[in-house]
Amino acid sequence: MTDIKLKAADGSGEFTATVWMPKGEDTAGAVVLIQEIFGVNDALRETGQLLADMGFIAIAPDLFWRQEPGVNISDKSEAEWKQAFALMNGLNQDLAIEDLKVTLAAARKLPGANGLAATMGFCLGGRLAVMMATRSDADANVSYYGVMLDNLTSEFDNIAAPLMLHIAEKDEFVPPAVQETVLDALEENEWVDAFIYPGVQHAFARPGGVHYDARAAIIANGRTTELLAEILE
Repeated sequence: MTDIKLKAADGSGEFTATVWMPKGEDTAGAVVLIQEIFGVNDALRETGQLLADMGFIAIAPDLFWRQEPGVNISDKSEAEWKQAFALMNGLNQDLAIEDLKVTLAAARKLPGANGLAATMGFCLGGRLAVMMATRSDADANVSYYGVMLDNLTSEFDNIAAPLMLHIAEKDEFVPPAVQETVLDALEENEWVDAFIYPGVQHAFARPGGVHYDARAAIIANGRTTELLAEILE
């Protein structure tokens, strides 16, 4: 695991991206990991290492750098939740997408990269992964329990690469009516596969999280791995 610096497209400065490299000498596809509202935290770092162990390059940019660089908090206390929501509310998502595009371009050119790159995001990152599906040239995009997707439906016609959605049936941040709106808007899109995981809550795949559900997480991660292996190799 190493940190690199990338220049923001708007010229406002540099941000850090953490990189995990797979072992071996073969070239590999890259996955841009998109953070939750807790920053590039220990749970996301665990996911980055897992991707590297599976033979992918993983790279996670710090999207809160304009507010507070280096955020690494958890879901374990009220104070951390308060800080996380404040950071999310202060995030300019259009600028975050530009940072992700810079990261995507860098990922394609990292040493050992084969030029193919996908995105994979969780919660807030799940929303941004869908926005990358509509606004970038990523080779695939994976969204875990993305929030506020119902106000992106006007962009869905722009999706032109595989997009996988993992939806928690009991997501406290994405009620059934919102889920239905999103699924109805995507029903005819041949690029999209959406899966609903019964009985689980938001963040069911967060390692060590309060709502972690091993069975749902393993099933979702297996589907994600199959997609990434198909598209990036």
